[in-house]
Amino acid sequence: MFSKETVATYFAAIDAEIKDLLNYPSPDADAYWQMLYYHMDWENYGQPDPKPGKRIRPLLTLLSAEAQSGAYEAALPFAAAVEILHNFSLVHDDIQDQSDLRRGRLTVYKLWGVPQAINAGDALFTYSHAALRRAKLPAEDLVTAWQIFDDTCLALTRGQYLDMSFETRDQVSVAEYFEMIGGKTAALLGAAAELGALAAGATPAQRLHFREYGRHLGLAFQVRDDILGIWGDESVTGKSAATDIITRKMTLPVLHGMEQSADFAKAYASTEASVAEIVQMLQDIGADEHATEIEHHHSDLAMHHLAEIEKQHPAPDLLKQLTAKLLNRAH
Repeated sequence: MFSKETVATYFAAIDAEIKDLLNYPSPDADAYWQMLYYHMDWENYGQPDPKPGKRIRPLLTLLSAEAQSGAYEAALPFAAAVEILHNFSLVHDDIQDQSDLRRGRLTVYKLWGVPQAINAGDALFTYSHAALRRAKLPAEDLVTAWQIFDDTCLALTRGQYLDMSFETRDQVSVAEYFEMIGGKTAALLGAAAELGALAAGATPAQRLHFREYGRHLGLAFQVRDDILGIWGDESVTGKSAATDIITRKMTLPVLHGMEQSADFAKAYASTEASVAEIVQMLQDIGADEHATEIEHHHSDLAMHHLAEIEKQHPAPDLLKQLTAKLLNRAH
């Protein structure tokens, strides 16, 4: 059964690697370091205790290494790198989205201001690269790791650019949507799995299956999130199912509805149509069923690549449990 207890050893190893890199705890830490420590949830700075982060990406790195070689230790620097990179993106996302809260606490920019929060994000971005240098691998593999990592950084920024640009556009195509989530969500999950496999000695052909496994996992996960953003149970998701509609977010069900119905596109562009009316129109168009089919398509592809990985080495049970949890599927 997937639970916090079963991953405690992995989380402890990940935290130890990142804390060592960021020299935590430092008795001489000034405000610069406090920003980083606060965002990484190590210090409260007068705020409530944080809701613990899921750390899916570094866990995926370690479990991928374990699937390839039976051990995860060599992949710890890469796990730290992907987690720090993810946290860099959150600091900057909060600024760009003007989000006051992150995991139940004030965001870095709300406490220290936008200019210093940008500095904190830049520092985390640099530390994510510094983490790569700690890997004890042949030079050729380290060069490959840097290439994978830098390509992922570019994909992340491209995805964020598209996501922000959608907010000011009346029309967005489904193809553009998938380019956006492919960069913002799927790229880092694909890199996390591939880097773990690389650290464990996987060949380029084997790494391809890890990358595609993680990438399709990310695509399916984001589509599922879009579905829950409209039809989810608020008591389970923890957020209002009306939020995405009220803010007129360009999610997959909405984009499908706009491509299929001019009446829906007009209603969505209007402030007069209620949330209930919008949701009913989406259901009449079959947008919920269409999005579910797309989710299952990428889920199936993720499982296909995981099966190809298992032809070489049996994947650890925890990796399969994590996959099932993220895909929200029975298989």
